[in-house]
Amino acid sequence: YLIHAPYGGKEGRLGAWRALVEAQQAGQIRSIGVSNYGVHHLDELESYIKELESQQGKGKGGEISVGQWEVHPWLARPDIVEWCQKRGVVVQAYCPIVRNERSNEPVLQPLVKKYGKTACQVLLRWSLQKGLVPLPKSVTLSRIEENANIYDFKLTPEEMKSLETDEYAPCAWDPTISND
Repeated sequence: YLIHAPYGGKEGRLGAWRALVEAQQAGQIRSIGVSNYGVHHLDELESYIKELESQQGKGKGGEISVGQWEVHPWLARPDIVEWCQKRGVVVQAYCPIVRNERSNEPVLQPLVKKYGKTACQVLLRWSLQKGLVPLPKSVTLSRIEENANIYDFKLTPEEMKSLETDEYAPCAWDPTISND
């Protein structure tokens, strides 16, 4: 289970986390995490987990197992990804193919040509090589099959670097910047 967004203020976020921890401890759910939290929200939650553990004992504050964010070369979120990877939190990347809105970007075209892959396949491969779990969305069987056909090539370090755009261009909402 994931807390979908950091809205609701600090008390709301911490109360929602506490409810997930209680459900997990009761055996009702297996893994818990967050979605769309900024680093400041993650730091807040990490402090709260430590506080709960100091009051109730080790493991009683819960563990952030997984988090979901929009992540792709035009919104790489290095701060969030680094925070999670340092702590062993699995990062799931939604919109990893940018809703297919960037398939004709010049930065992708040499890779599409070199590997004989679609731009979406290159973007999914980028996600995997970044250590992310990409969550492409499709209901079309041919696209689902195409999205899975990304294990027969690997981007070089130079090619990975070429996809670092340093842009901030979400294609969905971005609650990570919320100061609520």
